[in-house]
Amino acid sequence: MTAIIIGAGAAGLATAIFAKRAGPTLDVRCLDGATKIGAKILVSGGSRCNVTNRVVTDRDFWGGSSRIIRNVLRAFPADRAAAFFESLGVPLHEEEDGKLFPDTNRSRTVLDALLAEASRLGVVVETGKRVTAIARGPQDFAVETADRSRFDGQSVVLATGGRSLPKTGSDGLGYELARGLGHTCIVTTPALAPLVLEGDRHAALAGVTHDVALSLRVAGSTTVRIEGSMLWTHFGISGPAALNLSRHWHRAQVAGTRAEVWLNVCPGETFESIEEWWLAQERARPRAQVSTVVATRLPSSVAEAWIANNAIDPETTLAHLSKNARRTLTRALLDTPLAVLDSRGYSSAEVTAGGVPLEEIDAATMQSRVCPGLFLVGEILDVDGRLGGFNFQWAWSSGWVAGHAIAKASRE
Repeated sequence: MTAIIIGAGAAGLATAIFAKRAGPTLDVRCLDGATKIGAKILVSGGSRCNVTNRVVTDRDFWGGSSRIIRNVLRAFPADRAAAFFESLGVPLHEEEDGKLFPDTNRSRTVLDALLAEASRLGVVVETGKRVTAIARGPQDFAVETADRSRFDGQSVVLATGGRSLPKTGSDGLGYELARGLGHTCIVTTPALAPLVLEGDRHAALAGVTHDVALSLRVAGSTTVRIEGSMLWTHFGISGPAALNLSRHWHRAQVAGTRAEVWLNVCPGETFESIEEWWLAQERARPRAQVSTVVATRLPSSVAEAWIANNAIDPETTLAHLSKNARRTLTRALLDTPLAVLDSRGYSSAEVTAGGVPLEEIDAATMQSRVCPGLFLVGEILDVDGRLGGFNFQWAWSSGWVAGHAIAKASRE
């Protein structure tokens, strides 16, 4: 039996390895349009590759059915992924927020280990083979490439990724191939992408990082609230909080709803707690300048910007800060609107939101419900995780499920 895997990225290589491990007699062939594969692995995590996370659950993902996501993750959880890489000679270490990186801190280590294992098992990886068409016959599939090569197989796996980071070869081809075989596709948008803000006031803060809470409000109601580190940039905002919020902003645009982003630079605080803090500071140091006091909680440049934006003289002392001015500043610290124009798009997005609906696959096998013998894994599906190794875990988990299902089918 031959299994043809279209795409030799994280999900494709994982599927190939797990299929070959479970079915040694299988003929497994990976086709990739790039001349050098693994580009997305190499650039991930600042070129260090955040392989997975210490704890991964369905609550770390958005998109399709949480039940289906949960079932796939449980089949091959994060601890087994870590053990898998350990078995390949790639031990991992934990960093902030449970992120697991290779001890070498090099993405190349991860890619080389996957390619070495695929080679050891006898998986054939062919580069420069951009698939242009897939035809489903009575017994097998016929896969054609741009150079007019043809490959026949009883199973085909779509591991083509989405549209994110197109310079790595992700151009959305998989969605067209899936549609040609009977699937539908939920409108895609960038996810984990920096956000572009209107105006230029943020430019003075470029390079400053601090903890925030970002809220997305639709029709006046908060639909999503995300806490984490945020980075000010010359074009707007980046960092974990902004990246995680970006998919929700884009999905609101797709839905045609008016979405507003609001910033809280004192996450975990309330109006009352900030007011108590002000009064305590005034009693302890009445001659201290407002700018000096706010800078004890925020980076000085951020403190200065918030004070200036609320028309408060930075040299004003706490003793001379009026009650109304104090309360206005408190509200601004907890709730300031950010005029988001767009994100930096697919060229900067780490993953794609949307894709083939999860309801169109069998979660126990990753096999298509509309085209027997077709399997879909990784980013092509309507699943996108938050920042922190979760999208790679989805690649490993979905690849494990599909690989074992293909191997089992070959024995039947």
